[in-house]
Amino acid sequence: MSFTRIYTKTIVIPASVIDENGHVNNVAYVQWMQDIAVEHYSFLGGLEMQKPFGTWFIREHKVQYLLPAFPGDRIEIRTWVENVRRVQSLRKYEFVRESDGRLLVRGETEWVFVDAATGGLRAIPKELKDLFQTSTER
Repeated sequence: MSFTRIYTKTIVIPASVIDENGHVNNVAYVQWMQDIAVEHYSFLGGLEMQKPFGTWFIREHKVQYLLPAFPGDRIEIRTWVENVRRVQSLRKYEFVRESDGRLLVRGETEWVFVDAATGGLRAIPKELKDLFQTSTER
């Protein structure tokens, strides 16, 4: 099974995410990771398809900050599903500055699938696993 298709989005760094050090606040990257994951999943049709089965929760984020970004920088955010196991999925991210192609941040999120009614872990349905295997680049 291949889960390596990449979904991308370009953003322009707004002044509202700049911290007292003059660069993007680290918390902004975590928010963007969650936002693009949901956007990608929605693009694949997952939000509607998952309703009878359950929902996703984040178990863990890991973020490695390599270089700063500044107001007005154009950043390409890349995400892909690295693997899908019985109840969890690992999604990875890269933030690349367009002007010089430098990798600014890399991250990953472990998502777990849960029963919406009980909150207990639930096996990821085949229908949802198949979404990640057939995802297309954008």
